[in-house]
Amino acid sequence: MQTPCSGPRCGPLTGSDRGGASWTCDTTPVSTRPPLVPHWGLATVTGDSMRPALRPGDRLLVRYDRRPREGDVVVATLADGTLVTKRAVERRTTRTGEPAWWLLSDDPRRGVDSRHRGPVRDADVHGVVVMRIWPPGRRRAVPDSCGA
Repeated sequence: MQTPCSGPRCGPLTGSDRGGASWTCDTTPVSTRPPLVPHWGLATVTGDSMRPALRPGDRLLVRYDRRPREGDVVVATLADGTLVTKRAVERRTTRTGEPAWWLLSDDPRRGVDSRHRGPVRDADVHGVVVMRIWPPGRRRAVPDSCGA
């Protein structure tokens, strides 16, 4: 059973950066849930911080059940509640010792990232961007930090 909720840890994220996001909670008891299946969703880029890899208006296919690796572009929530698309650069820990990711913008002159808000807890990294699906002329896998 799916019910709406407002918390960032409630379930798979669907929608876009800033304002267009919605969350769902799976209230089915863990013991009766079917085996996990991939969770997919879409995100829309709204700022310039991920240029040149991503541009405003790009639509992204996001996989919510995949663990990030260094170099992946991810959808995450920063400590101040801002929903962002950033690059997972390296593993870190929070001040409380929780496992976390250091997330950076591709363009260091733009946007807010871990340099401003600190490491992002694993629980706040919602999914990994698999590919850009819009606009059609730019449809392809999102390049990693090395441009591959």
